Amino acid sequence: MAALQGEFTLSAVPLGAGPNGLLGVEQSDKTDQFLVTDGGRTVILYKVSDQKPLGSWSVKQGQIITSPAVCNFQTGEFIVVHDNKVLRIWNNEDVNLDKVFKATLSAEIYRIHSVQGTEPLVLFKEGAVRGLEALLAEPQQKIETVISDDEVIKWTKVFMVYKHPVLIFITEKHGNHFAYVQTFSSQTLSKYTLLLGQEEKCVIQNFAASVDRKFISLMSLSADGCVYETLIPIHPSDPEQNQTVVRSLLLKAVVSGLARSGVALAILDHDHVAVLGPPLPASKECLSIWNTKFQTLQTSKELPQGTSGQLWYYGENLFMLHGKFLTVIPFKCEVSSLAGALGKLKHSQDPGTHTVPLFVNWETSQGCGFGSQNSEQSKRILRRRKIEVSVQPPASEQLLSTIKKESEKHIEVELCKFLATKRTPDFHTVIGDIVLELLGRHKAEPSFYPRNSLMQLMQTHVLSYSLCPGLMEAALERTDVQMLQLCLQHFPDVPDSVTCACLKVFLSISDDSLQETEINMESVSDYSDSVQEEKMDEQTEILQNGFNPSEQNCDNCDRKLNKKPQHAAEETVSCPVVPKRAALLNAILHSAYSEMFLLPHLKDIPAQHVTLFLQYLYFLYLKCNENATMTLPGLHPPTLNQIMDWMCLLLDANFTVVVMVPEAKKLLLSLYKFVKSQVCICSELNKIEVSFRELQKLNQEKNNRELYSIEVLELF
Repeated sequence: MAALQGEFTLSAVPLGAGPNGLLGVEQSDKTDQFLVTDGGRTVILYKVSDQKPLGSWSVKQGQIITSPAVCNFQTGEFIVVHDNKVLRIWNNEDVNLDKVFKATLSAEIYRIHSVQGTEPLVLFKEGAVRGLEALLAEPQQKIETVISDDEVIKWTKVFMVYKHPVLIFITEKHGNHFAYVQTFSSQTLSKYTLLLGQEEKCVIQNFAASVDRKFISLMSLSADGCVYETLIPIHPSDPEQNQTVVRSLLLKAVVSGLARSGVALAILDHDHVAVLGPPLPASKECLSIWNTKFQTLQTSKELPQGTSGQLWYYGENLFMLHGKFLTVIPFKCEVSSLAGALGKLKHSQDPGTHTVPLFVNWETSQGCGFGSQNSEQSKRILRRRKIEVSVQPPASEQLLSTIKKESEKHIEVELCKFLATKRTPDFHTVIGDIVLELLGRHKAEPSFYPRNSLMQLMQTHVLSYSLCPGLMEAALERTDVQMLQLCLQHFPDVPDSVTCACLKVFLSISDDSLQETEINMESVSDYSDSVQEEKMDEQTEILQNGFNPSEQNCDNCDRKLNKKPQHAAEETVSCPVVPKRAALLNAILHSAYSEMFLLPHLKDIPAQHVTLFLQYLYFLYLKCNENATMTLPGLHPPTLNQIMDWMCLLLDANFTVVVMVPEAKKLLLSLYKFVKSQVCICSELNKIEVSFRELQKLNQEKNNRELYSIEVLELF
């Protein structure tokens, strides 16, 4: 069953100023962000979840954008075409399009396609296709003519098949339509003539397409209001010869046959299509979802302000112009079943949507091809259809199949559906298989890095390093510190070498990069206040944890270190790292390790990074001294033992190197002082412990004598 949810307006200003409404809505390299190209001079980057624009760019007065802006998924840059031949390439930090990279080509561009896993592809109006890198290397190269005279491109789309792009574009000449399929794995171009069958006078108004491993399913919405389907082979037997393909009727009368504009078609999945247009001649425009398997209307929504006849589909969101504003309508499509197609499933209905009730008598309905004289055959067909619907692969296998070929956004949506289902006993192994499948595709396609999906899987708390050993390696390659922090927090079996590799990344990453990254800050309290160091003046009495190290045994060992000029002011020690880096280092402090295996890896850390980590550990120690409980504030702060252990580890592994660093001299002196003071404190505590033991023995002896007495003990 399919359902449309509550719509919301994405744009805050009227759009569609050009003659064709919007030029396009294209996905950005970041989740939930889309490039919207107006029909005039403007490109706007929107974040759908926040319903607000993140950036806006316009070409100069007198220039006009002629192709929708796209994102280069390999570089994160944006590309747009204005005045048919001029390419502009920019990033999110650029403000003025007139000052960004510019390339003028030798032929007019029809459309730029950009999908995950390949470089952007440029389709010229004469039918030739070039990769963006080849064009930028030689912008004025000669572009050949592929299509014939008077032949005009009407529609185009690109797919990824077996990790290689496949581009299809439809042309029209004197009322006849042709399909061109460009396969880049074999560098072949095939041409097909689309035959209209019995409806030869029918005008095609809109196209949509999907792909499987062997065929492209090309759907067309015609002027008679019906949807037709044409199967085009991706790898033809004779690519040099012009071939013909016949289209067949898929859905009948989905929109009014009198509608001449405002109609559009989008393929949602294998069994559902979205149709934009008035269902009846006198009715208002509607958005409807049809089940192609059972030829039933699932749901519809009226659009009283009218549309531009344009429809875009990404993930579980439909984009369209409703009036002059860009509108987003979320939707849900369940797995196609007979009960769902006939409306027999129980489901909640959103206000503002309505479904057309439809009852089909499979034995007597002439429209479906079943007559009463052939009822037994119809029953067998019905039973076979029920079996086909009921025998569905497990959800995990469907998800693994989706991971192999779909986009990151689509995988996120399907993963959310899977995680919302009831957990099975083998849930942790299934999650491990999903992670391995994602990492396998990432290894084969370096540009494919489903970060959001991996983050969702981490939140299940069932993963471990041994279950998905490649996850932290991939995060280290991409310096994904948020993922590394999660792994250190949730994985109980991280190898010491990987822990040390994470430490190197956490110490070396720049503060600017950290500002743009989301980090879990639970382990970090307010470090903005500086920590007061005690006066080390000889004439000032020092009190550390109730003990004065200037007396008795510690006096001689600390006298030289404590000497300062009489006018020395109190020193303050502030946190040597930004809070986000502190949170990452705290994850290292919390991680489990074996000293024997960790020490060799710690020797490879650069001296300046070792010094920085020691300064941070010393800062944490001083923060602990501020509290009587010797603990740090926060939800999951490092403990004093963890701080001391890591300080010892670093000094054991790198003491010879650190001694030679001038910046570490003052730090080492401070560490020496506090170690000596701790030794003195421990010595005095041992004395007190012995005294209490003796008193306890005396008390026990008195209790044995069963004598009653009151004694006052004064400890000095």
